[in-house]
Amino acid sequence: MALGLNDLFLTPIYLGLFYALAYAVRDRVTNIYTRPYFIPALTLKFIGAVALGLIYTFYYKGGDTINYYNHAQIVYHAFGDSFGAGWKLLTTNGTPDPSIAKYTSRMEWFGRGSNEYFIVRVAALCALLGFNTYTVTALFFAAISFSGMWAMFMTFAKIRPAIYKQLAVAVFFIPSVFFWGSGLMKDSLCLGALGWVFYAFYRGAIEKRNLLRAVFIGGVATVPLVSTKIYILLAFLPPALLWVFNENNARIRNQVVRWAARPLFLAVGVALAFFATTRLTAGDERFDVNKIGERSKITADYLYGVSIQQDGSAYSLGKLDGTIGSMVRLSPQAIVVTLFRPFLWEARNPVMLLSALEATYFLFFTLRVFFRTGFFRTIRLVVGSPVLTLCFVFTLVFAVAIGTSTSNFGTLVRYKIPLIPFYVCGLLIAQSMSQPRPHSRPASARGLALRPA
Repeated sequence: MALGLNDLFLTPIYLGLFYALAYAVRDRVTNIYTRPYFIPALTLKFIGAVALGLIYTFYYKGGDTINYYNHAQIVYHAFGDSFGAGWKLLTTNGTPDPSIAKYTSRMEWFGRGSNEYFIVRVAALCALLGFNTYTVTALFFAAISFSGMWAMFMTFAKIRPAIYKQLAVAVFFIPSVFFWGSGLMKDSLCLGALGWVFYAFYRGAIEKRNLLRAVFIGGVATVPLVSTKIYILLAFLPPALLWVFNENNARIRNQVVRWAARPLFLAVGVALAFFATTRLTAGDERFDVNKIGERSKITADYLYGVSIQQDGSAYSLGKLDGTIGSMVRLSPQAIVVTLFRPFLWEARNPVMLLSALEATYFLFFTLRVFFRTGFFRTIRLVVGSPVLTLCFVFTLVFAVAIGTSTSNFGTLVRYKIPLIPFYVCGLLIAQSMSQPRPHSRPASARGLALRPA
């Protein structure tokens, strides 16, 4: 069992340390408007991390988070035996090494190209800092995830300061995001990393401030994504580059020059996106762009088969034949299943019911925005606003990618959390832009401007 007496004694101590650090840095990364959300949002991340551990321990009786911790324990004990052995386990590229074979032979996820082993490395470092305690390790993951999500929130709030309260809810207080994106899991690190990448794009390419710092932050943040879930980066890069070029194109004052430059900006953006995605995945059997359709079919068939055998929450969109064309044909169904399902009548257990309630809210909120704003006006807003283009293109691309390759609601609810903040923030910004401008704003570009995280 992952949870033990150490968790009862050490968790309160580490919580105190985390909160002391949070209060120490809060004034540097907030202003008078965002400060009230800093500690509550962090607290919710900690609650999500602990709750995930409890549910996997006592409800699921095991799972990925427990396996990560068990692997991290092996590295932790290797350091106890020999610093050299522990260091080799942390830095190995997965090549078999006789000197650490007695440890790696007990590791299911050890090997070259194992994206799970990156999480084991991070968890092992956290275990070393937390005396090999599951809950403390989970709190470290929650804090790392929170840092990136706070950077995401501050970026959105700087883009649209008038609705900073609603944006805080969208980023931090959606149940599936703070639950699945807080604990000792891949999703926590990836969600935090995506937030930092988003911040780096805005800081470096849109604001054009502290370029070297933004490049460094973005480069470091891509490491967890490339090492574990590179498809998140593949889905984000093209709309992010499109966002950058649209923003810069919109700043050209001469309308004739702006319209003439738009095709050039678009062509350069598409070329850079294609180069980046193909270079990132070249030679990777799992995510090579040329094999996306094939891998999606294999993954979907596997998850669907396992779900049927275990009487789980399987779904089918139709025939996926391993080609990109079949993914395109199924894209409308994939978008619907990712954003708006499971429906309430499809829920088979309490966890799935919560997911269904959340999906129902997304459907209701989407229809309300389209109804109040008007369908065609909403489309014009999305096309005319670079940040909305980013939010919705990323959402749709990512929804198609995971909707066609998952085939299981239980897995889907965890896989889709990276798109949720962008989708809901996009809806909120579109709704705000369609409303009459208020006489005053809660934050201006001077003095009380939202400072970046």
